Amino acid sequence: MSVIKLPLKYRSAAADTFAMVVFSFAAGMMIEIFISGMSFEQSLASRTLSIPINIAIAWPYGVFRDFMIHQGTRISSKRWMKGVSDMVAYVLFQSPVYAGILFVVGANVDQIVTAVTSNILVSGALGVVYGQFLEMCRRMFRVPNAA
Repeated sequence: MSVIKLPLKYRSAAADTFAMVVFSFAAGMMIEIFISGMSFEQSLASRTLSIPINIAIAWPYGVFRDFMIHQGTRISSKRWMKGVSDMVAYVLFQSPVYAGILFVVGANVDQIVTAVTSNILVSGALGVVYGQFLEMCRRMFRVPNAA
């Protein structure tokens, strides 16, 4: 049996998509059930509906994250800068996506501002954890990591 070797850009897209879908499903479900108080069924429905969005944004986010990490390493090569870059990338990229989703489902401006602001606090910490998970997935797919 021969193994098909995909070009790097396809493996990169596959790794980024896999990481985004799996991480967002698990992290989102924990937040929705344990913090937001949603039922398991509500969260499962929400997470299932989020899969197409996560598929659509996964690779662009990976490219944006790599860019932000590269910019961070220009400021400092210290390990903490990578964490800061991960956090900033996650917040800058995910906040407009989240605001757009809330707008589409009918939230008003005050609700959107409150939800996005609250989400920024959680997303900051999640960005660092997601960055580590993404790099683990990239290693599994044999994709080089950012700087």
